[in-house]
Amino acid sequence: MGLELGFWIFSGALNFGLGALLLVGCGQKPSGGMAKDTSASEIPLPEPPRVAICEPGIRGGRLVFAAFGDPKTFNAITANETSSLDLIYLLFDGLLKKNQVTQEVEPGLAESWSVEPDQKTWTFKLRRGVRWSDGQPFTADDVLFTFNDVIYNTNIVNVTVDLLRINGQDFIVSKIDDHTVRVATPDIYAPFLEFFGLVRILPKHMLHEAVRGKRFESAYGIDTPPEKLIGTGPFRLKQFKPGELTLVERNPYYWSVDARGQRLPYFDAAACVVVPDQNAISLRFLKGEVDLQEFVRPEEHAKFKEESGTGRFRLLELGVASQRDMIIFNQHTGMNKAGKPFIAPAKLKWFRNTKFRQAISYAIDRESIVKSTLAGLGSTQVGFLTASNQRWLNPNVPQYPHDPAKAKQLLAEIGIKDRNGDGWLEDADGNVIEFEMNTNAGNSRREKGSILVQEDLKRLGIKVNFRPLEFNTVVAKLDSLYDFECIFLGLATESTDPAESMNVVKSSGFTHPLRFRMHFPRTGDRIDRSGREYERGEIFRFHPSMVPPPAAAIHRVGSAP
Repeated sequence: MGLELGFWIFSGALNFGLGALLLVGCGQKPSGGMAKDTSASEIPLPEPPRVAICEPGIRGGRLVFAAFGDPKTFNAITANETSSLDLIYLLFDGLLKKNQVTQEVEPGLAESWSVEPDQKTWTFKLRRGVRWSDGQPFTADDVLFTFNDVIYNTNIVNVTVDLLRINGQDFIVSKIDDHTVRVATPDIYAPFLEFFGLVRILPKHMLHEAVRGKRFESAYGIDTPPEKLIGTGPFRLKQFKPGELTLVERNPYYWSVDARGQRLPYFDAAACVVVPDQNAISLRFLKGEVDLQEFVRPEEHAKFKEESGTGRFRLLELGVASQRDMIIFNQHTGMNKAGKPFIAPAKLKWFRNTKFRQAISYAIDRESIVKSTLAGLGSTQVGFLTASNQRWLNPNVPQYPHDPAKAKQLLAEIGIKDRNGDGWLEDADGNVIEFEMNTNAGNSRREKGSILVQEDLKRLGIKVNFRPLEFNTVVAKLDSLYDFECIFLGLATESTDPAESMNVVKSSGFTHPLRFRMHFPRTGDRIDRSGREYERGEIFRFHPSMVPPPAAAIHRVGSAP
């Protein structure tokens, strides 16, 4: 699970198809034009190639889509934000693929797999003849390198490893031959195929020196020359211009074909242009300057529905999305490099107090946020999962309805009240309850929601200074700098299975809001045991991260997609 910009939420789509499927080639008439690439027809296909399940399309053209900002990295293992992952998914592939319609895994770089009766020993048969985008052969050595040398390397900090351990034990990944990989797990692990199989495989021949020299975390950064950024995805990097665009071109070695045997992708190239304002993105789409827009704001819905009548695009309404927004308070108890606290001691005392966070949750009018920012098309949310995930949603999760009186009562119980009659609350030491809230600039829905929270808390007597920042700046504050007080951001996921979010729900997880402050080994052990299918429901429905405060984050609304 990665931090989410609030843009790629699959609500509107062209009649080409959806998301990555569109880019890989399940499409119809493309836009634009580029010189035809004839080299692909001269390169042998793998044995066997993957056959995409889609109507055959027309080869050629360039797809243009927009994003709020640049990627932070092209490193498929260290990336943890959609600004990077949206492009990484076009450049790299895993042993398996996820069918977003059926939610099942399908063959990818591996043509098949099997499991022993013990349900702990898995064998993957790799496609013969697959090549990296520089023409080098793809083999089992690349798979072992990705897992053994990178993901399980204790010197490399990465989000992926949280999903690939059981009770603190790594999976044993071994090579049978150049096209066969065996994996042994310490125990039965129900989501194994999805978590192991979807990991993007890295080229050993390009990155083993970076690992050996302990430079991997900076490898495949945005300064990487395009010819050095090698993958097995449908596209390869052509050009990166910071603040302007990322251009990818067809990978002539791509290993997938359509039903007619035509090599994919259909598009000659795809361009991700930086448009930092959501209004401008929508305007460009409606003018035909951008070919794909996967998030339609509620206030734009009527306009898009009217324009869809021209036949140029279709507007697909998919219901409440799985992405969720949350408010995170900085609870870091440590010191920065200058020897000063990451967070002022008085504020740290507030933020770490359960009743303070409960009071904030009671003070927020979620219904008004849904009406104002989502035109009533979303749903209120107090737990980790949105209403879209009925399989895992806990119907008995404690509720935090809008109740300012209850919020004031809780604050008074911890000594926070208006001590001088000026309308602002102070703690027992006379400190005014005041903090800064950040969110990603350009996301008008999230900016408007933050202002509504600011107003709710002002009525309570809490002063919130709202300051939107560039998305990657917000992520850096949350992930590594820790120089924030309060952040309002979202989480995106590819899966409906909450186990995919173990990097968030486990206190030791890379994306857990409190990973720098405390660990809960007993809780982590319970999550590890969730690999056994029959235990998963109870563990995930009642895990602390799945319920409202006193958990680490305050959930606000579930988005319309």
